[in-house]
Amino acid sequence: MGDRVTSVHEQITAQIVSDLEQGCIPWVQPWRDSGPGWPGGLPRNAVSGRPYSGVNVLLLWAVTADRRYQSGRWLTFRQALYLGGCVRKGEKGAQIVFADTPHRAAPTEDEQEQAPLPGPRILRRFTVFNVDQCEGLPASAAGDRPKQSSDEIFIPRADALVAASGADIRVGGSLAFYAPGPDYIRIPPPDVFYDPINWHRTRLHELAHWTGHSSRLARDFTGRWASEAYAREELVAELSAAFLCAELGISPTVRHVDYIGAWLHVLKGDNRAVFQAASLASRAANYLLGFEAGLDLGLHKCAGPSALGQAA
Repeated sequence: MGDRVTSVHEQITAQIVSDLEQGCIPWVQPWRDSGPGWPGGLPRNAVSGRPYSGVNVLLLWAVTADRRYQSGRWLTFRQALYLGGCVRKGEKGAQIVFADTPHRAAPTEDEQEQAPLPGPRILRRFTVFNVDQCEGLPASAAGDRPKQSSDEIFIPRADALVAASGADIRVGGSLAFYAPGPDYIRIPPPDVFYDPINWHRTRLHELAHWTGHSSRLARDFTGRWASEAYAREELVAELSAAFLCAELGISPTVRHVDYIGAWLHVLKGDNRAVFQAASLASRAANYLLGFEAGLDLGLHKCAGPSALGQAA
């Protein structure tokens, strides 16, 4: 069983490493290379509506972009039958992973949608299909297309979420950073950004760092500048910001392209690093999206911790 687990980690890590070496950022490239049909947003299960999380977001984004699907909704072969439809003959599914406990029967489809059980875990692969690969499904299975935000400074949902977080955000200066000791965010004013949308992307990136404070999700900030620990935390923040942008209708970007070399070093030395970073990123995104629960925005609310907190 150990060999199988290693092969899953190695296979997925190798693909992400290959993409990074070619200058393709897996959590950004789909938005750059996809045609007009790209649905954007977090991939979701067509039956439960829950968003997938962790490394599965990256895997499904990549397949959606590569095959130019018009929907971001996915389901298993049996779930298609449950909805009264079927997967078309000859269609090839997408492989994603589920973190499970060893010495247990294969998880049911309902269990695959839940957070994994505590204790030692192994990775199980399972196959999902995009609703574009199916026929006979109800129209509701495709879900609503996420509303993409324009490049305006004012994006109500993003502004409301940031305000609801209560984070100490100090606007001014020429640098954007999170200071974990005094626990505040510094960000330049919006009018100095060449692209107004980057004001929102940068705030979300720094808010992702902010979630790691000991009073919140308690991630380790002890890594010095340019250290491996620092690179790992930056990867968490980049992925979390990408997940948040997707959920808020903002095209994700990469804030620190110069960190690619450091990320490659980490990923090549630890084939579990991207799984851990994506898991922590989903937790951070879920933590921040949770602030929407108390807001009356008239918008779709994100699912709870079991949806975005699931980690491979």
